[in-house]
Amino acid sequence: MSRRARAVKREISPDAKYHNLTVAKVINKVMMCGKKSTAEGIIYGALDIMEQRGSKAPVTVLEQAVRNVTPLLEVKPRRVGGATYQVPVEVRPDRGQSLAIRWLVKAGRARAGKSMAEKLAAELIDASQGQGVTIKKRDDTHKMAEANRAFAHYRW
Repeated sequence: MSRRARAVKREISPDAKYHNLTVAKVINKVMMCGKKSTAEGIIYGALDIMEQRGSKAPVTVLEQAVRNVTPLLEVKPRRVGGATYQVPVEVRPDRGQSLAIRWLVKAGRARAGKSMAEKLAAELIDASQGQGVTIKKRDDTHKMAEANRAFAHYRW
């Protein structure tokens, strides 16, 4: 992190097919080794699978899943007098969305299934319905913040 000035946020352009920023962010998170066309194929394949399975538009399901998984609180370590406390802090909206997308992609990769598109589609459908691994991760994060509420006065 820079000590002098705030790092400048790069603006990302919407994706080509749906013209949606959230879809573009998920594509960038799925991408490995700079292979963006492969990542686009995976995401668009997952959205097609979601369209076949469900009745709602796939982009709205994706955005609902990201909204459901986005954490409101997290804990950050704070060193006070030789002891390290887990201090609960509120999550900024852009960081919350980034965490949600990261958790969704990681849970999709960890799932058992045939292709990455199928695994990601299943994880997104589960998250949009309020269940699955990513929802449990968000709840665990909130529980940790709630348990350490006594250290909230160490917030900086």
